[in-house]
Amino acid sequence: MTEVSTTGQVRGTAMTAATSEHTPPPGRARPTASRQERLQRLAATAPRPVRIFFEAELGYQLWRPGAKARTRATLSGVRHQLSRVSVVAPDGSVRRPTRLAMSPDVQLRVARRLLPVAVALGVVGLAGTNLRTGGESIVFEHLGDGGVAAEALSPPGGAGTAADKGTATDRVGPPAGAAPGAEAAAPAAPAEAGADRTIPAQRGALPVGKGMWIWLADQAEGGNARAIVARAQEVGLTHLYVRTGSLAQGFYAAPFLDQLLPAAHAANIRVYAWDFPYLDNVDGDVARAVQAITYLTPDGHRVDGYAADIELRSMGVNVTAQTAKHFGVALRRAVGPNYPLIACVPRPSPALTQYPYADLVAAFDAIAPMVYWLGQDPVQHIAGAVRDLEAHGKPILPVGQAYDGGAEGGPPGVPSRDELIRFMQSGDKVGAAGVSWWSWQHADQEAWDAIKDAAEFRLPVGDPASFTAGQVKAYQTLLTSLGFPTPIDGAWSDSTTAAVRDYQRAARLPANGVIDDATRQILFTPFAPPIQPQS
Repeated sequence: MTEVSTTGQVRGTAMTAATSEHTPPPGRARPTASRQERLQRLAATAPRPVRIFFEAELGYQLWRPGAKARTRATLSGVRHQLSRVSVVAPDGSVRRPTRLAMSPDVQLRVARRLLPVAVALGVVGLAGTNLRTGGESIVFEHLGDGGVAAEALSPPGGAGTAADKGTATDRVGPPAGAAPGAEAAAPAAPAEAGADRTIPAQRGALPVGKGMWIWLADQAEGGNARAIVARAQEVGLTHLYVRTGSLAQGFYAAPFLDQLLPAAHAANIRVYAWDFPYLDNVDGDVARAVQAITYLTPDGHRVDGYAADIELRSMGVNVTAQTAKHFGVALRRAVGPNYPLIACVPRPSPALTQYPYADLVAAFDAIAPMVYWLGQDPVQHIAGAVRDLEAHGKPILPVGQAYDGGAEGGPPGVPSRDELIRFMQSGDKVGAAGVSWWSWQHADQEAWDAIKDAAEFRLPVGDPASFTAGQVKAYQTLLTSLGFPTPIDGAWSDSTTAAVRDYQRAARLPANGVIDDATRQILFTPFAPPIQPQS
């Protein structure tokens, strides 16, 4: 991360690892994940009469791991049982057959007789599926618990195609503890008896609330994923940014993601990949980003979005209007319109007249300006960043300073508790939808306590009249990013209530238009965002 003063001096801690101009091109994304994504897309968009074939193929792909071993074990058991059967031959001798043998003609006759049975069972199964999902088409997807759940892809009573209105079916029980940043809540209205709550999953979620950036995984709680999640829960974080690759090393975060994603998702904490594109080889930067975006953990988890940290030319980044636009357009084509992308950019200042903000952020869903005040006024810095960037019409998610800026001209030490809290108070007041901090490995205990204690950027439940304008704006941002649009203006209007009701209907909750416990629980339940590459 960098910051630039009004005189043009480069400030801040760079999000860099060792770099090389001779980096081999990143490898291809895992074929299993891309095949499942294609099957999911075809099952949602193909003509209805043929969708069942894609659904069946996807089900087979999920069943196949371990199938060979299961079949071998079953056959072994059959052979064992057959070996115990006595057969009396015509000559009176007793034989114990060890295998079944059928001529090709017999096999063909058996197959023909079984075919109508198979068709009948398929019809019964399809009818049962339609009864179970209300006539919706289904595909299968690994959800947060590592199991297989159904994802209904037809519109939940609204406009849009079946592919645009997906919901991941999952039984959602009461939270084990308070959700990150939750306030005391009014009792939620009971759901209809026997109704299964679902996770509307047509678009990925933007990060709202409080977050933290992880640069070097082994310097965040020693790389212990469970310890990271435990601290995040204690502080009230709703999301994490995790570095997943570099120019020199390519995509390297798979082992860490294998541990972190299941633990974080089980705690309703979203995890966003981030990287540092140098834009000398834009297609290589995009390919590395796609590797992180499409990476599937062994138990079926993916990251919840992607943030690109686009630094200054003084940091060695070939950032121009052309390269910035090329990167954004190519990345958007690679992931499709419904995948959450965040542009992490320097805080605007008079010294940055050549930085191509408009060209860079056009293809992204939100802007995360790096706002490091280095001994100056944090209130002035965050207010100016939001003011200068809001013209782009994107949610603003400022990144604050939780590191020692002494080496860059600021006072020594991590900023004080008072500075961090005033930063969050000002961000909430000027309409930031979320806030995060650079970085986990640099923050001291005072910083962690300030982040935990600040009332701002908590997402409460209950009567919206009690919400601050910043809390309303955060919910509006989250609902809109998930595909239930409402004006993002910080005022709880009839349109916001309508968006909440639409979301509740899609989630099969009582449509009361209020953020109750059940609604908040599902809003913050992570799911794999749709990846829909464009030609």
